[in-house]
Amino acid sequence: MNLAIFDLDNTLLDGDSDYNWGLFLAQEGFVDKKNHQALNDKFYADYNAGKLDIYEFTEFQFKFFKNNPRKLLDKLLARFIDEVAEAMITEKARNLVAQHRNNGDKLLIITATNSYITKPIGNLLGIDDLIGTDLEEVNGEFTGKVEGIPSFKEGKVDRLNLWLKQKELTFEGLEQTFFYSDSQNDLPLLRIVSNPVAANPDQVLEKEASKNKWPIIFLK
Repeated sequence: MNLAIFDLDNTLLDGDSDYNWGLFLAQEGFVDKKNHQALNDKFYADYNAGKLDIYEFTEFQFKFFKNNPRKLLDKLLARFIDEVAEAMITEKARNLVAQHRNNGDKLLIITATNSYITKPIGNLLGIDDLIGTDLEEVNGEFTGKVEGIPSFKEGKVDRLNLWLKQKELTFEGLEQTFFYSDSQNDLPLLRIVSNPVAANPDQVLEKEASKNKWPIIFLK
């Protein structure tokens, strides 16, 4: 069996779902537009520079989930998926996923963005298995805390290993492993798969891919 792993934001999506979720909330009047936008921009810049503090960011983003009932959140998420996220999936990304599906490969999305937002996006792509940063829940409501290991940088490797164990799979038992990503933040995982692919790469990843002769593709 081959395993095809995909990053989501700026890889399968033309844009960042985390960032656009913040824009959506601001535009709908659920958060203070000026203050929220300033922090959203700061964290997005930190991420692109490879220096994001994942716990500081989740504290900022998860506050909205903590302060609002699940019923409202579910309604907002459904609108976000329909009105924003679906249009971010590129045709080239859909074709790449279809190519691996037609080859009989196991498909997996692994993303730093929280799994509450991203699982419905994975469903749009026909990918049921997704590893994201999980929100802690108590009695069906979000606490604002991270549950388990954030799916970020080395945490993606840790979470992937846990997922493989749950699926009773191992790297050694897989014929080939692919990972498509745009970001320098994903270098820990790119370095351990048999087929790393830089997709829409940032400057740091593009340089690393060229040095290691990894394929570079563009899905936008």
